[in-house]
Amino acid sequence: MSIAAVTSPSLKFLEDRWDPAVAEALDEPELLRYRSNLLGSDLRITNFAGGNTSSKIDELDPLTGQPVKVLWVKGSGGDLGSIKRGGFATLYQKKLLALEGLYRGPETEDSMAEMYPLCAFRANPVAASIDTPLHGFLPFANVDHLHPDWGIALAASANGKAKMDEFNREFHHRMVWLPWERPGFELSMMMKQAVEKNPGCDGIVLGGHGLFTWGETQRECYINTLTVIDQLGQFIERHGLKKGASRFGGVQIESQPDRKKLAVEILPFLRGRISRQRRWIASFSDSADVLQFVNSKHAKDLAFLGTSCPDHFIRTKIRPMFVPWIEGGGLDALKNQIDASLTEYRAQYRSYYDAHALPGSPALRDTSPSIVLIPGLGMFSFGKNKTEARIGGEFYTNAIHVMEGASLLAEDEASGTETTVVPQCGEGMAPASFMVHTNYVALPPGEAFRIEYWALEEAKIRRQPPEKELSRHIVLVIGGSSGIGREVALLAASRGAHVMVVDRDVNAVARVERELATVTSKEFVAATGLDIRDRDSIDHALKATVAAFGGIDILINTAANIAANELLCHEAAKVFAAQGLEASIVLTVSANVGVSQRDSEACDSCEAALSCALRELAICLGPRMRVNGICPATVETSSAVIRADCAEVILFLASVRSRCISGQLITVDGDLPEASLR
Repeated sequence: MSIAAVTSPSLKFLEDRWDPAVAEALDEPELLRYRSNLLGSDLRITNFAGGNTSSKIDELDPLTGQPVKVLWVKGSGGDLGSIKRGGFATLYQKKLLALEGLYRGPETEDSMAEMYPLCAFRANPVAASIDTPLHGFLPFANVDHLHPDWGIALAASANGKAKMDEFNREFHHRMVWLPWERPGFELSMMMKQAVEKNPGCDGIVLGGHGLFTWGETQRECYINTLTVIDQLGQFIERHGLKKGASRFGGVQIESQPDRKKLAVEILPFLRGRISRQRRWIASFSDSADVLQFVNSKHAKDLAFLGTSCPDHFIRTKIRPMFVPWIEGGGLDALKNQIDASLTEYRAQYRSYYDAHALPGSPALRDTSPSIVLIPGLGMFSFGKNKTEARIGGEFYTNAIHVMEGASLLAEDEASGTETTVVPQCGEGMAPASFMVHTNYVALPPGEAFRIEYWALEEAKIRRQPPEKELSRHIVLVIGGSSGIGREVALLAASRGAHVMVVDRDVNAVARVERELATVTSKEFVAATGLDIRDRDSIDHALKATVAAFGGIDILINTAANIAANELLCHEAAKVFAAQGLEASIVLTVSANVGVSQRDSEACDSCEAALSCALRELAICLGPRMRVNGICPATVETSSAVIRADCAEVILFLASVRSRCISGQLITVDGDLPEASLR
């Protein structure tokens, strides 16, 4: 078959992962899925949920029984690396092309997207993305649109068109340059015309955006895409060798040798400040690429310019927050600088919104940054969950690679901010709106706003499933390897929480961690050992939770005596205080508080003391920190109903449903009515 006829190219950085034996057994839609998965399996080729692929496939029309051409294209919000056959939108190609007759210019852009569902083949409910016409109007059977760092570096260079011409000569390509245009119908018309005016072209570079490549077969398209991206890597590497080892103007500040420890110490404070409007989960990176950037002389200026590729700044906002911490300044100085930087960032973000918002624009979103850069430490990224936080950080790392690549393509070492005419500037655009630093061209704020607050992007956000009750909350469950603790951990995870499970038995908590991963994402759970009688062990567990997720919102302890609980709560209170967010503690006491039993004086006295201590803790830690408890009677290992009821009550006391309750004990034992507190 022709799918195996294209030979494997000579690649320096990437690898040809196509398996002819696998491909031979697949029909065309499955080959598209296979090609997409291969491309998405390498983050050097495209980032998570970035880019899209398509194929124009002959199908039988269910209405007429006649063959028709159907455009299969990645659905809105899908990820190439994990997409399945059912993740593609399918449209009658003829109907899509007919929309050109309805198009009346950029002012009708959004109304064109409303037509895509009317073109759906077999009433496919998968939402077509805003990039759909970009694929449909190209006269090629298979098309890839990707955002590789090397490709965006060329697309975001002030001399990008000249460098593309040089690349074409060196590697015998016929790629075409297009200035910046927001993805959508207008851009599809520009691409259609570019291909018509340049017969034989083998790719398109979208200024400030990314790449389009294509092929007549699935295999040919895959190979063409790999070849162009790999050769762009070679092209930029060659320029880099001429520049030497220094990047971003050289080192401004050295990395802190204990930066991971410092990151954990500052994270609760930083997360608390970032989460003033709503809670966020954190991720931290001190990778070599990140440190090379944040520690450099040009980092602050480049960070302020913001990102270029639309996929980047949708995840990272228009720009990150750069905290100009002075080496050796100490954590108190860093906290002061974070507060000052946040005040400035929020004011700038609000001004950005006010300057570009139109009457129909979506409402102002959270003005806090999603990416925070601190010289000497690294990068802190924030998202609604751990996965989103990590991916946001990965996207900004992509942006760092883009800025590095663009700077390497510069013909000289000139720095500063220039406003010369750049090839990304299209007809009717203001040249001065494209800010340049060391050859890197950022997207103009007005254009960034048109994507970040685009009604079609807002619709994509609203299509996401609603968040669960404990989403964005970090729950530390002590005694979580069995019994009530395990039940609490499972229930909290099912309700969207990020859960750290701790216990003395590290093997047992590891098993529970794996169990939790089956009811939630494996990135939302973690486990560690703990001896609750030891202050250092408690400190380790608290810091492990902060390192995993950025802080702690809910502390639940299902074990231990009064002294251990006092120690635990006061140590946890330090994290809560640093965050400055409302927090909740739920302790497990015993029904013995209300029911005295023969020969249990020591136990009863201890539980009574703990109940008294609980109320004292509620008073001294309140009002931001609530402290409550449950009083279960004897809970046998087989008492699944009782354990479940205890978990329900614990999470009720921990959640916002009991925001006005503190210092209370609730008895949980339907078989022992005399245990009720009086």
